[in-house]
Amino acid sequence: MSEQLLQQQANTIRFLAADMVQRANSGHPGAPMGLADIATVLSTHLNISPKNSKWLNRDRLVFSGGHATGLVYSLLHLWGFDVSIEDMKNFRQSGSKTPGHPEFGHTHGVEITTGPLGQGIANAVGFAMAAKYAQNVLGSNVINHKVFCLCGDGDLQEGISYEACSTAGHQKLDNLVIIYDSNNITIEGDTSIAWDEDVVKRFQAMNFEVIEIDGHNFQEIDYAITFAKKASKPVLIKANTAIGKGAATLEGSHHTHGAPLGDEEIKASKIKAGFNPDETFFVSSEVKAAFDKTQVGQTLENAWNESLSAEIKDKIAQLQNPDFDSIVYPDFSETKKIATRDSNHKILNAIAQSLPGFIGGSADLAPSNKTELLGMGDFPKGKNIHFGIKEHAMAAICNAMNLYGLFRVFSATFFVFSDYLKPAARIAALANIPQHFVWTHDSIGVGEDGPTHQPIEHLTQFRALPNFYVFRPADATENVESWKVALKLNAPSAFVCSRQGLDTLKPTKDYGDVSNGGYLIKKREGATVTIMASGSELMLALKTGCFLEEEGILANIVSVPCYDLLVEQDEAYINTVIDKNTKVFALEAARALEYYKFADVVIGMESFGASGPADELFKEFGFTIEAVKQKIKENL
Repeated sequence: MSEQLLQQQANTIRFLAADMVQRANSGHPGAPMGLADIATVLSTHLNISPKNSKWLNRDRLVFSGGHATGLVYSLLHLWGFDVSIEDMKNFRQSGSKTPGHPEFGHTHGVEITTGPLGQGIANAVGFAMAAKYAQNVLGSNVINHKVFCLCGDGDLQEGISYEACSTAGHQKLDNLVIIYDSNNITIEGDTSIAWDEDVVKRFQAMNFEVIEIDGHNFQEIDYAITFAKKASKPVLIKANTAIGKGAATLEGSHHTHGAPLGDEEIKASKIKAGFNPDETFFVSSEVKAAFDKTQVGQTLENAWNESLSAEIKDKIAQLQNPDFDSIVYPDFSETKKIATRDSNHKILNAIAQSLPGFIGGSADLAPSNKTELLGMGDFPKGKNIHFGIKEHAMAAICNAMNLYGLFRVFSATFFVFSDYLKPAARIAALANIPQHFVWTHDSIGVGEDGPTHQPIEHLTQFRALPNFYVFRPADATENVESWKVALKLNAPSAFVCSRQGLDTLKPTKDYGDVSNGGYLIKKREGATVTIMASGSELMLALKTGCFLEEEGILANIVSVPCYDLLVEQDEAYINTVIDKNTKVFALEAARALEYYKFADVVIGMESFGASGPADELFKEFGFTIEAVKQKIKENL
């Protein structure tokens, strides 16, 4: 392909991006213009199929910098995905296919919602890890695609990028290519005002192959990508670029980062490049033909499909359509007492034994989280992933692994450390990613480790997250029932489990419907009180109800294994669970402010916890039968 045509292609991307931002009067033209040359050459290397954006062996391209949105939509249109010129004209407008940052499931061809800077790098690592595991399950002749990630200075300044790339280097992900748009510009100006590390040495220290190139030299770009595709390590291509490349007077200026260039600047830039200054959103037939991936992608996909044996097709179908009803769950009916982290361990193993695509791991806490899949080996050949102490990257990696198309992946840490991964959990909720989060040591029951390790506000913050389902089972059997529900949700779920042993509440599995989030576990005719509780506090509620009954106060007890599901129920169901004629109390060793939606009085934590034996702390903070009974009587 001639350099003249390549330059025309790159300039087409530049002006599509600039026109989008100008028309919307909002957005980021600088990064798309600076990356246009790289994107043009990268397009010649990508194996994708716009007619089937879910083709399993396609190359994955992750745009870690969401501010390069103009580049994303330009490429998707030029490649042949369902993004039209009209869609680009509606950039950043309400209801359009082209929102301000790319969203998975909203715009055809977007691989994943990356969100805040840095997460996209971890997502790319996740796709590469999923591909490695897929190679071991299906064969390297079946899965042999690459994962490319475009990132910038901001991505590499975020801590998650170090966590993720450290993992990539350790796992020797030779299918991962990160292209670093090094333009030395952030919103406040030159990167040197806050950042001056040697990125090349940093990545070399993490076991990456590093190539440094001129990001506007087509031959150097092509050589680097060709080399990277054959490397035996993950590769970082450090591409030195000018932000706003091609802008008539603003090339290299931080002013191109997050604001429209202006009509006159765009016209002058188009004249300089030989484009018609009065024409917007222009794509020549020659440029469209050079970019279009529709036919070549279909040919590649067809050839791949024809190469698959019947056995491999069956394996893929089994992975893509897991039979959740085939899981043989453990029976806890004869178990008198067990921590929900321990019952969860048995449940995880039962699921992993039944579902070939169920894998996961912990942030260096498997012995405490009880998440080891026994006898199932270590990643990449086995099902146990050792993430190390990298919670944020772990969760973002698992987001991508869950979107790869074959696997259901869980991650795990202490509940208090969910703070470190909240951004990735939020993206999972936003993008309907069915990641399962296992969070143990759920309350002041952590005990001696003290308030720094006691998650008193975390239930409230995650219950406030839309499309995110927090399960806090009261015992082992409720834990089983909760997993049955969570596996079939098209959304992320969290299992918040106890460190301490919890009594098994019933000898059978005859529970109310956990899928409704809450149900009556004890009903007393003529009750004047309803006590709602979850987790370890449900037994306390049941016992308190018995002592109240001795004093003539009748209390219904409601178990709330999943508050998020309960609030989704209609009023008719809520009224069957919570008698409107009773005074409603919520009991939880946490802030529990969300219960005011149902409760008249919340008995929860009003401070941080403390360091001491768990039993003493429950007594100190008022979670005893006598204290709860007295609180209820005072409020009647």
